[in-house]
Amino acid sequence: MLMAKEALMEEIDIQELIARGPANRAEELRIELFEKVNALGIGAQGLGGLTTVLDVKVKDFPTHAANLPVALIPNCAATRHAHFVLDGSGPVMLDPPSLEDWPKLTYDASKGRRVNLDTVTREEVASWKPGETLLLNGKLLTGRDAAHKRMVEMLNRGEPLPVDFNGRFIYYVGPVDPVREEVVGPAGPTTATRMDKFTEQVLAQTGLLGMVGKAERGPAAIEAIRKHRSVYLMAVGGAAYLVSKAIKASRVVGFADLGMEAIYEFTVEDMPVTVAVDSGGSSVHQTGPREWQARIGKIPVFMQ
Repeated sequence: MLMAKEALMEEIDIQELIARGPANRAEELRIELFEKVNALGIGAQGLGGLTTVLDVKVKDFPTHAANLPVALIPNCAATRHAHFVLDGSGPVMLDPPSLEDWPKLTYDASKGRRVNLDTVTREEVASWKPGETLLLNGKLLTGRDAAHKRMVEMLNRGEPLPVDFNGRFIYYVGPVDPVREEVVGPAGPTTATRMDKFTEQVLAQTGLLGMVGKAERGPAAIEAIRKHRSVYLMAVGGAAYLVSKAIKASRVVGFADLGMEAIYEFTVEDMPVTVAVDSGGSSVHQTGPREWQARIGKIPVFMQ
């Protein structure tokens, strides 16, 4: 594990390695894994694309012939690493990256379909298409791991919940406390997969209409969404501060003792989300990689 963690701090240099060619079996394996993983077409945030990994590191060490341990550590695509040396001469000063180093953005969320969460109906939700951009407006409830666990425990005991979820949307988030004039601190989505084990029961017993989070949903959650004609929307991961700017009001409405994991009610204005699983159970985390895998053409694809 130590070697795996050390590998996380190494420079991204796979393109230089490919250009000069591998010098040993470990370098050959790096290139082989890099090409095969990217051929899967998984892409950024699992939505499909040419690039799934930026680099692959392989480190080895002599070990007993009967003991061949393997450690795998994935690194966040953001790769938030800065390298510097403290030599005692004073503070380290790092120049911020220039925005000119990034490609120009062509994505314009303002053209998305505006949705009024206070009046949205199940029939309206059924018209949303996978990959479609929505702009959420109105009242949005929150709740993540601790809140869902307590909600399910209360449902199992036949106790009423502190909030009526019927026809409402829930945002998987634990917002940071506000500072100065902020309505709420950074409020980025948490990984929705951890709520999969609660999804069927919550949808069945509360009448919840939709969920907002990040990352993919597993087969059980997708089936529950299809069964109950619900929907899963994906918020922008890694941009918690920017997401919070769409939140115009915030108040705790349940489980206050849970702190940041309490149930809040946000008032949101043009909060951008993407339809990730529609009411028919179609998931962009399945269709996107499948499409890109076919485009890349290096792995056989079986279309359903």
